[in-house]
Amino acid sequence: MRELDQRTEDKKAEIDILAAEYISTVKTLSPDQRVEHLQKIQSAYSKCKEYSDDKVQLAMQTYEMVDKHIRRLDADLARFEADLKDKMEGSDFESSGGRGLKSKSKVEVKKRKEAPGVAAGEPQRKTLQRKRSIKEGESLFSFSPKNT
Repeated sequence: MRELDQRTEDKKAEIDILAAEYISTVKTLSPDQRVEHLQKIQSAYSKCKEYSDDKVQLAMQTYEMVDKHIRRLDADLARFEADLKDKMEGSDFESSGGRGLKSKSKVEVKKRKEAPGVAAGEPQRKTLQRKRSIKEGESLFSFSPKNT
């Protein structure tokens, strides 16, 4: 892209020089020389337009390539989120003794989700319940809801 930009700028400078030469010598040139000089200027403009078209084409190709990768990444992300959601529904984090992930049945997960104070819209209450549990001497990672 930079190379095309440089070529275009060089060609514009050449056009400026040719135009300045033409303007300064137009009165002394014969009609055939005028036509020849104007054709040089027109040829330089055509070349400059060609470089500009190449830049536009390159930009479109780059955009399409980036768009293709973004769509692929979006699909991968959606698939990853779905897999993660499936794993989260099928397992839960329990750390009594630091054992890591422990599989729970869907009924237990549903009961946990329906328990008061642990609804999706009440994360603050859940945090407060954890802090109360710590004060009462329970494990930091115990996610069992308390009604207090």
